[in-house]
Amino acid sequence: MRSRWTVLAALFVARATIAFQFQSVAAIAPQLSQGLGASLADIGVLIGLYFAPGALLALPGGAIGRRYGDKVVVLAGLLMMLAGELLMTTSTSWSAQIAGRLTAGIGGVLLNVLMTKMVADWFAGREIATAMAIFINSWPAGIAAALMLLPAIGATLGLHAVNLAVVGVILIGLGLIALVYRAPDAAVAVEGERSSLTADTICAVIAAGLIWCLYNIGFAMIFSFGPSMLVEQGWSGAAAGSTISIVLWLAALSVPLGGFLADRTRRGEVILVTGCIAFALLTLLLSRSGTVLPVVIALGILCGLPAGPIMSLPARVLEQKARPIGMGIFYTVFYAGMLAGPAIGGKLSTSVGSASAALDFGAAVLLACPAVLWFFRRMVAGHHWQQADIRRA
Repeated sequence: MRSRWTVLAALFVARATIAFQFQSVAAIAPQLSQGLGASLADIGVLIGLYFAPGALLALPGGAIGRRYGDKVVVLAGLLMMLAGELLMTTSTSWSAQIAGRLTAGIGGVLLNVLMTKMVADWFAGREIATAMAIFINSWPAGIAAALMLLPAIGATLGLHAVNLAVVGVILIGLGLIALVYRAPDAAVAVEGERSSLTADTICAVIAAGLIWCLYNIGFAMIFSFGPSMLVEQGWSGAAAGSTISIVLWLAALSVPLGGFLADRTRRGEVILVTGCIAFALLTLLLSRSGTVLPVVIALGILCGLPAGPIMSLPARVLEQKARPIGMGIFYTVFYAGMLAGPAIGGKLSTSVGSASAALDFGAAVLLACPAVLWFFRRMVAGHHWQQADIRRA
């Protein structure tokens, strides 16, 4: 019998492959721009396209997994990620890059929506907070690995080798899910009548999804355009990518720390607001400071603190039976915003003539998070959710 921690490790690596593939464009943006003759705005569009399928597939994703089985759909998603990357490898034409990115994005959506449920199946009622914190950290870990490895591979072996490196990472994730993952012997299924969503609940879930979206756009501006900003200042591509990756490695520590502090102090909203404001101010400072390394370290320490409190918001308003559709709404908002965010950042950078404009945009959306949280609290105050249901979340 496989330990649930072994299963979590396999899911961690599989989700990290999504982050690795997503970051593969931004990590080599200067080289890719030169090789494809693309502007920063074009690169921003290519980055954002990875999330485009999510706006349509997040909502029915859970139903697809229920019909065909979580493991089967996740394996199919990994195969689509593999096919998309191979398509981008075969041709340097812009149409092939777009088609490959969209194909890979469809696979990534299926993984992202279903694997969260798979973790819950194994850890429901036991170490669920710890397991989710570890699982969430697979994203910054995958991003950081891409920033560490891909610029150096691209500089040494070329763009084709970068695509092949991504293919290799996806194959590792595919093998682990195929060989290691199995459904738990006693998976908990929600039974009984369906629970409807009220208008207040839907608005609250949309607000929570928007906060998660804005927070991740701010995060994405750092690792998507931070390396290009440092290259503009005279850094090499490899050095710029390695330096920005420090933010992601430290975030892997600060994400669970933020969740622990929120649970311990019961001040999750305070940590959310304080963390987002500090994150925004340090993002503004990054493009204006001559001492990059201290700012990068401070960013890494503080940027992950709001993640846990933000992800706890949907559980405050969703009854157990309403969670599948509720989380579908949550992820739909997230994916729709993440499609637009990088494209806006790239467009602003092209208009201003510097990647620092994307970082300023990231700071602005982070500062909007407390305002959306105020709206979320208004929705919660306007409707009474039974405390028993909230505790069961």
